Amino acid sequence: MAETGFLEKTAKLLRPVLPRRFRGDTPVVPVVRLSGVIGFSTPLRPGLTLASVAKPLERAFAWPRARAVALLINSPGGSAVQSHLVFQRIRQLSRQKERPVFAFVEDVAASGGYMIACAADEIVADASSIVGSIGVIGATFGFTKLIEKIGIERRIYTAGTNKAMLDPFLPENPEHVARLKAIQEDIHAAFIDLVKSRRGAKLAAAEPELFSGEYWAARKGIDYGLVDRIGDLRSFLRERYGDKVETPLVSPGRGLFGRATPGVGIERLLDQSGFADDLVSALEARAIWARYGL
Repeated sequence: MAETGFLEKTAKLLRPVLPRRFRGDTPVVPVVRLSGVIGFSTPLRPGLTLASVAKPLERAFAWPRARAVALLINSPGGSAVQSHLVFQRIRQLSRQKERPVFAFVEDVAASGGYMIACAADEIVADASSIVGSIGVIGATFGFTKLIEKIGIERRIYTAGTNKAMLDPFLPENPEHVARLKAIQEDIHAAFIDLVKSRRGAKLAAAEPELFSGEYWAARKGIDYGLVDRIGDLRSFLRERYGDKVETPLVSPGRGLFGRATPGVGIERLLDQSGFADDLVSALEARAIWARYGL
């Protein structure tokens, strides 16, 4: 009993000098920023993948006495697989730690970005935020006329009749396009099921419009049930937990050159053979942002 009394007195003496977030009486909501094109990475512009966000998410959900976890989302989408992996990890941690999740949309949470937002129990957005784009897209180029014009002969050798499917240097094959669209339909159906499972009765628009791949500003998103309210992180959390709520930003660890994404070292930065791939990835990422006027 004497030992317990001593510990209580010690804690009382130290409380005034401790940062507010470490005091037991101060509400804390850790914040994880999820920003960028999902699955597209270059050495200097890390993309959003499960590998890049797993540790910050785990740290946020493990924060002592946290009331909830907040996600700051700013993503136009990208890889369907990485989007779903991040979504799943957030839901797993939320169930394990029994902590609610709030998503706060910045410029855009579209396509895979919106899928990740659906991991939250409530979605909050600025009035001008872009949300939706519940669909699947694939894009490439056709170079057959160009190589014919400049006198290049395409030679390709495969084992497997469909191994060269959708090769941009070969004429488009309707059968190959049909196969691709069948895959896209499967992925789209899974996306629709995920949104329905998370938003449920909140969804208010007709399905053909809601799941057409179209996107909207957040006020229309509220009408359609894609967003819960207009607001921002600071105002929402103060309203929910009081003016003294602490919102520490949980950042990924940084290594060589301050990079935040694991698996990219100096050898990659100095590898000239990877420069073209990095340039293409950067252009593709820029094109994805541009779909939403950003």
